[in-house]
Amino acid sequence: MALLAALALTAAAASAETEPARAFPLVSVGRVSLPGPAVRFDYTSLDPSTHRLWIAHMDAGRLLAFDVARRRVVASIAAPGVHGVIAVPQLGRVYASATDARQVLTLNARTGAVLARAPAGEYPDGLAYDPVQRHVFVSDESGGVETVLNAKGRRIATIPLGGEAGNVQYDPGSRRVLADVQTRDDIAVIDPRTNRVIRRVRLPGCVHDHGLLIDGPHRLAFVACDGNAVLLTLSLRTLRVTGAFTVGASPDVLAFDPGLRRLYVSAESGVVAAFAETATGARPLGRRFLAAEAHTVAVDPRTHLVYFPLQAGANGRPQLLIMKPG
Repeated sequence: MALLAALALTAAAASAETEPARAFPLVSVGRVSLPGPAVRFDYTSLDPSTHRLWIAHMDAGRLLAFDVARRRVVASIAAPGVHGVIAVPQLGRVYASATDARQVLTLNARTGAVLARAPAGEYPDGLAYDPVQRHVFVSDESGGVETVLNAKGRRIATIPLGGEAGNVQYDPGSRRVLADVQTRDDIAVIDPRTNRVIRRVRLPGCVHDHGLLIDGPHRLAFVACDGNAVLLTLSLRTLRVTGAFTVGASPDVLAFDPGLRRLYVSAESGVVAAFAETATGARPLGRRFLAAEAHTVAVDPRTHLVYFPLQAGANGRPQLLIMKPG
């Protein structure tokens, strides 16, 4: 199985590399060296109020704060095995899942000081913020629950999902929280007032739904199925799948530019796919192999710049690849 998986990743990368340059709608504008060893990165989160891109340098056990205006790292904070991170400008806080410590850290967004630590299950991963209840939801992947924290970073509830937890997102239109349940190939819809699962959404054509992103104003969700390299579009009005598209092998992190209505899907294979959002789903714009392990991506909606933390850039050291729409 390992050999077959490796062959599949190689084939996906080779296929993407053969696409013409005009088929991929991003061009490189810079590479910035990042500190630490050439090991795995994970999620990122942009805080427009501080101009900081928070980057989880997972296997280095560090949470990096990158100033997007000055293009340099301004803080490096210890966070064992950090996977997920979310900046909440309304609270002046940043929340990060320190997976190896089985905790979620609450940080001051300007100083980087750790203000609180809370238990978050067996394997805390992705995070979402509900601005109405002022609660943070943390996916405990192997534990199969959503851990709920209050704004101060204290655990107040756990929600069993009935399977392995993928990513989690807040839907402002319905005021519900949606969580991938990747071993069930469905989405759990959570009422954040009661912290209970109130509905399940089937995902036909999806194997192991891991990535999730919601465009609330246009009532669409995007689901990355890492078991069969498929992106699904989901209507949030009907909770039905409206489209399916092939992406790079093992898709992981998704990022959305609301101004351009453009979606980026980065994969463990290093292949990044770009889509234009339509009224009911998406239209492919192109895909390309960027670099090994280019599986995480962030977008600055003000500048439309796209950021890819790379564990080994052109010089073999960690780099932040910065691209713009071409």
